[in-house]
Amino acid sequence: MSIPIHTYDAVIVGAGLAGSTAARELEKAGKKVAVITKLHPLRSHSGAAQGGINAALSDKDSVELHEFDTVKGADYLADQDVVALMCREAPKTIRWAERMGAAFSRNEDGTIAQRPFGGQSSPRACFAKDRTGLTLLQTVYEQALREGVEFWDEWYAADIIYRDGKVSGVLAFNIRNQEKVIFNAKAVMFATGGYARAFKINSNAHANTGDGLSIVARHGLPLEDMEFVQFHPSGLSGNGVLISEAARGEGGKLLNALGERFMTQYAPEKLELASRDVVSRAIINEIREGRGVGPRKDAVFIDLTHLGKEKIMERLPELRDLAITFLGLDMIKEPILISATAHYSMGGIPVDIDGHVRKNSKELVEGFYAAGEAACASVHGANRLGANSVLEALFFGRHVGQSILKDLEHLELRPAKAEDAAPMIQEIETIMGRNGSDTVPGLRNELQQSMTDNAGVFRTEETLQKQVDIVKALRKRFHENCRIDDKSKIFNTDLQEAIELGHMLDYSLFIVQSALARRESRGAHYREDYTKRDDEQFLKHTMAYMDGAGDIRLEYMDVTLGRHELKERTY
Repeated sequence: MSIPIHTYDAVIVGAGLAGSTAARELEKAGKKVAVITKLHPLRSHSGAAQGGINAALSDKDSVELHEFDTVKGADYLADQDVVALMCREAPKTIRWAERMGAAFSRNEDGTIAQRPFGGQSSPRACFAKDRTGLTLLQTVYEQALREGVEFWDEWYAADIIYRDGKVSGVLAFNIRNQEKVIFNAKAVMFATGGYARAFKINSNAHANTGDGLSIVARHGLPLEDMEFVQFHPSGLSGNGVLISEAARGEGGKLLNALGERFMTQYAPEKLELASRDVVSRAIINEIREGRGVGPRKDAVFIDLTHLGKEKIMERLPELRDLAITFLGLDMIKEPILISATAHYSMGGIPVDIDGHVRKNSKELVEGFYAAGEAACASVHGANRLGANSVLEALFFGRHVGQSILKDLEHLELRPAKAEDAAPMIQEIETIMGRNGSDTVPGLRNELQQSMTDNAGVFRTEETLQKQVDIVKALRKRFHENCRIDDKSKIFNTDLQEAIELGHMLDYSLFIVQSALARRESRGAHYREDYTKRDDEQFLKHTMAYMDGAGDIRLEYMDVTLGRHELKERTY
């Protein structure tokens, strides 16, 4: 076979904040870098982050408080050495972004404005109106272009070259025409985003299909803490489009059908600014007990009318536009309908503090790195605090880029061969050749609806076991009986969606198998049959492996503790 082979010092898959930031660091240091992305970099999901990016900047705040809030919010499953690093470097990260041109909102005295977010001891979220992620993404992307980074947009990364404990390249094809290419490199970094698209109601972009995770898993490498999926309290009713935590940070009140501000019952001190898992469960509980609102009684109100038109237009203009567009409701004049939406992935590709991918709890993979939401460091533990995700992507993108730069001094290039592309070609030919009765949209809908029903905000042994069986059956149908109708090579989105569905089915099995085995409630993982946190049995990270037959094997890894001692979370 004749397959072009392109050689680089480093290849990065994913062009969001983490990927573009790492690429910029490497290219600025004189390295040759390629970024592979299945859509234009400015369409990356980082741009959807609305509310802010955390850093302890004010005199009333401190790095220690930021650390404590993060560890407490994580229900003590976060690795405290990684948390300490991120929180310590957060103020420098903000200043670095600011010097590159990021335009943050300002106070009257010219300092960067900060708003409160859930679980914070002090207002800590630096913001650019309600378009923080897009502001930062535009800044980082333009600076990466300025340094000369090569962006291969509308290319689909289908696999990695992994042999003898070393990753030496990426296999990809051009979405426009199915041209196939091998990217050979000393180092490969995944920044491929999260996996909330496994659920029916979610806030994720259509591109967020978690491809990187199952690519890793199919090579026998582990995925970490996959059971911890965050449900954001405020997705627009019916579709999950995100209404940022900024709405609650600016003073939004949650009301049920009786007009009650129900968070007084669930978190009497923090109210709407308790951790996201606490608020999400409160919302779903109000709905389950018959106090929901809206045509289907499956939502609650968030009331912002008391803020006034001027403040809403200054601080939350995009959120207002979203509510008008999708619900026909104007938050200046009336409360809007929200409910919990699958939002963020605390689990992912296990990495050490410098972004090296783990082969297991003791060994690392040579030449392979991950950062951003695709990675699990673990800086968020069982539950992420709002505005820590943008910080994680920006800081660890830069940090892991610098880590790769150091490693390139001793990493050797293992030359790729055309034959290395065989797995990618085989997968494409198999999908194109099937002519069964199942379709990709049909199977995907069954997966997403069943994940929402059985592995959502509330879980039990019965629902999780049911979902394990459903996912296994769906995987079997996909591999044996799923067809695509488009057999062409030009912008064949049927093929792309089929490959993505295969990934979604794989990592969904990791989610439910890991959740089934964790017989406790911690952070975003809430078991109605095991309602208490069990530190004696489950203060540990899940490390899950998939064998060639698709069966999942679980191991566990110690949590790195520190100065923040285990306590019960109260809000």
